[in-house]
Amino acid sequence: MTVPTITLNDGNSIPQLGYGVFLVEPDETERIVSDALEAGYRHIDTAAAYQNEEGVGRAIAKSGIPRDELWVTTKLWNDDQGTQSAFDAIDRSLEKLGLEQVDLYLIHWPSPHRGKYVETWQALEQIKAAGKTRSIGVSNFQPHHLQELFDASETIPAINQIELHPKLAQQEARAFAAKHGIAIESWGPLGQGKYPLFEMPEVTSAAEAHGVTPAQVIIRWHIQNDLIVFPKTNSPERARQNFDVFGFELTADEMAAIDALDDGTRVGPDPDTATF
Repeated sequence: MTVPTITLNDGNSIPQLGYGVFLVEPDETERIVSDALEAGYRHIDTAAAYQNEEGVGRAIAKSGIPRDELWVTTKLWNDDQGTQSAFDAIDRSLEKLGLEQVDLYLIHWPSPHRGKYVETWQALEQIKAAGKTRSIGVSNFQPHHLQELFDASETIPAINQIELHPKLAQQEARAFAAKHGIAIESWGPLGQGKYPLFEMPEVTSAAEAHGVTPAQVIIRWHIQNDLIVFPKTNSPERARQNFDVFGFELTADEMAAIDALDDGTRVGPDPDTATF
């Protein structure tokens, strides 16, 4: 099965569907990522804060998959914002992953109370120039945070990874990103189980119509919205199901019904007020 790719503003192409390892226990990560790679995933999203980069690296090393067929993302944690701290952080991540280069390096949160995300972005430009990452971007940045980067840098982030699911469709952030050529990645794409998404008739009716699971419907909704998505599951069976979303297409009416679920509900922290 061939996963569609999205061409980023720096010319690199990222698989639109990937596998996330948020809240995957470190001692389980190697097995879970190995299962995902076996299922066909070639895009893995981790972060320093997840404390499981070593397991991701071991799974990659044992997979035998050529490095140029994989897309690996990791993220700079908030405590490491700042120029030298960022340089040190990418080196630690590369060592844990067993890689010379990641494909995407993100600032994990703006962490505005620290006042360092612009300086940190400029450090990421240098990290890219040094060949330690192919692309650079941000996570959880609001349009006003991005504008500050534009004003202080010549590099537009390739990606903004934000909380995005049917109850938080992030239309304003998506429109701003589209205007500036920034691709959007959805974290928490299935709502993290914090509201009954899979029981909503807009979702269940589409699942019944296409003979698929509610999760497959929601992943397909992300795909058809041109979003990059990487659902997380510890179940090999669900991982395979989540990957099998290219044999059907939601109708315009089904897409519109799911779009209409948007009511601005966050299940994660607000980037403007988060202080971790």
